[in-house]
Amino acid sequence: MIRSVDVRDNEDVAAGTVLVRIDPKDYQAKVNESKAALKVAEARLETAKANVELVRSNMQAALTQAEAGVEQAEASVQSGRSQLASALADVQASEADSTRRQADRKRYKSLDARAVSQQQLDAVQAAATSAEASLAAAQKRAAALESAVAEAQARKGYAEGALAAAKAGPLQVAAAVAQAETARAAVDQAKAAVSKDELDLSYTTVRAPVAGRVTRRTARQVQYLQVGQIVLAIVQPEVWVTANFKESQLAHMNPGQDVEISVDAYPGQIFHGKVDSIQAGSGARFSMLPPENATGNYVKVVQRVPVKITLASDTSCAWLLAPGMSVVPRVHIGIDGQQHPLPITPPLTDAAAPAEGMAPPSLANGALSGSK
Repeated sequence: MIRSVDVRDNEDVAAGTVLVRIDPKDYQAKVNESKAALKVAEARLETAKANVELVRSNMQAALTQAEAGVEQAEASVQSGRSQLASALADVQASEADSTRRQADRKRYKSLDARAVSQQQLDAVQAAATSAEASLAAAQKRAAALESAVAEAQARKGYAEGALAAAKAGPLQVAAAVAQAETARAAVDQAKAAVSKDELDLSYTTVRAPVAGRVTRRTARQVQYLQVGQIVLAIVQPEVWVTANFKESQLAHMNPGQDVEISVDAYPGQIFHGKVDSIQAGSGARFSMLPPENATGNYVKVVQRVPVKITLASDTSCAWLLAPGMSVVPRVHIGIDGQQHPLPITPPLTDAAAPAEGMAPPSLANGALSGSK
């Protein structure tokens, strides 16, 4: 909806002048929404970046801890095995001593009671019992050390598993980095959305792209607009003449030749200009429905070719020359090193002949053109 129209009909405006203001509420709301989405995306990016550093630190700490755990478990296994070997040796020694003590007790018991004293028998019995106890203790210690070694081996396996998991840390870091890149792409997308919405918001203030005169103003306050609807036109001061000459008149016409121009709006006033360029093709060829001559009913028709004629630089400032005005141009062509005017007048009768050194006169449909 148009909130205000800041120019009048036929008003001269400079480049950048505000022409129309459109209600910006909807567009401002979109800008606010996209900016909020941008803040959310930026927060997610910061979180993802912090997560990368956290994962990297945790990976390094876990790797160091796992390596130390493996070394410690290996040391425990080696120490347990050494102690177990010593305990097994003690068991063998205790078994040997127990066997010897048992043999001594059996031998003493087999002797005649008068050959051995009771004290000796009690000492042998005590030594055998002590040897049996030492053997049992050595066996228990060996069994405990075997359990400790097995436990140490289990801890070593766990530590090796933790080390393998820690060595997979780079993959976790790579995943965290990928998430950060995804978050960064989301930020870029949000920034693009903000730029687009801000651009749409800027369109609510319509400014004159060039200096000129306001023409065909149809915009009205509180009017609702459709996409592509024309609300006004700006005609620049620079104008030119588009003269449709016959193709038979172009033989001696070249860019830079002087032109005298009569404008119907200013009778008796002669404007001066120069031939700027000649179109590479007839006007009919570039029309919406160009003629098709390959039908078998060919009739030769003299074609007309648009010729662009520029006016003197101060002409448009001193006179009101607008697109669509009717004009009559006279081009001065050069033949044999001389300048001769090419009059653009109604066709001569069959009895008349063109003046010497002049192209056959005919009416050129001249029209004044300009940018808008």
